[in-house]
Amino acid sequence: MDDLSFKIARGSITGLLGGNGAGKTTTIAMIMGLVLPTSGRIQVLGHPMPEQSAEVLGRMNFESPYVDMPMRLTVRQNLTIFGRLYAVQNLNARIEQLAAISISASSSTAPTANSPPARRPASHWQKR
Repeated sequence: MDDLSFKIARGSITGLLGGNGAGKTTTIAMIMGLVLPTSGRIQVLGHPMPEQSAEVLGRMNFESPYVDMPMRLTVRQNLTIFGRLYAVQNLNARIEQLAAISISASSSTAPTANSPPARRPASHWQKR
């Protein structure tokens, strides 16, 4: 990545377009504070990243081209990844609360081979 500089207007929706290897994913990762730039600085909503990422991430969202990944993870793994990404307070306790609600709501039904992918058990996605 060389000499990247841009501003995004408050409240706007922005997309990054470019060929493979152009740096789109790296740019988003740096904006979100997941990857450190080798030089320069990043500010999001007036906050330096990644130092103040917890103040920012709850106010932004992103869409990844890796749409199959969430379906290959368990619900708990998805909640953990996104909970950490968005700096959710008391993450493990919040996941346990959601698990208790989910178990009581779905205890009478089991996924089948025809269930939607996100509802299939993790064992379905393991390599055979």
